[in-house]
Amino acid sequence: MWSNMFQLGVPVLEKMFRPVLVYAFLMIGLRVAGKRELAQLNAMDLIVLLTLSNTVQNAIIGDDTSVSGGLLGTATLLAINYLVVRFVFSHEKIDRLVEGEPDMLIENGKIRADRLQKELLTRAELEIAAHKQGFGSLDEVERAVLETGGVISFVAKKPPLEAVRHSELTARLDQIARELAELRAARG
Repeated sequence: MWSNMFQLGVPVLEKMFRPVLVYAFLMIGLRVAGKRELAQLNAMDLIVLLTLSNTVQNAIIGDDTSVSGGLLGTATLLAINYLVVRFVFSHEKIDRLVEGEPDMLIENGKIRADRLQKELLTRAELEIAAHKQGFGSLDEVERAVLETGGVISFVAKKPPLEAVRHSELTARLDQIARELAELRAARG
């Protein structure tokens, strides 16, 4: 029993090469698929990511279902990811190639339909993402950026200067009215 658990079913180099190959394929595939796949904005995207992991499982483990094989495959995936992340971190051009560029979805308060279409995002999905970040509607958004990691960042519209002044003046008048009412109550 113990020997079956830890005896590799395939050669060590093959066991290490398989995860590296799958890792490279997934990195390229997810880059081509776009940032939307990383954002997991809807159930379909989540299903794709979950079935993707199950689909490549056999490519990684091959005929080897031993604990040692699983640990070796896992260690190889973690090591290759560590090395790639460190390498990409120190090479900005490669980082942009791997990660891509952020994409402006709303600019100056105007929704960029061409960018939504390019990223395969619907207006409803954009609204849901805005609601999750505390916006009541897209009318409150000055800028929205789909970041390279799939997260959408929102920047709120700033109120016009007249609205700010009006609000400050109204607050000050309310305070004066309260103080005046207190003075009248104290006199009488």
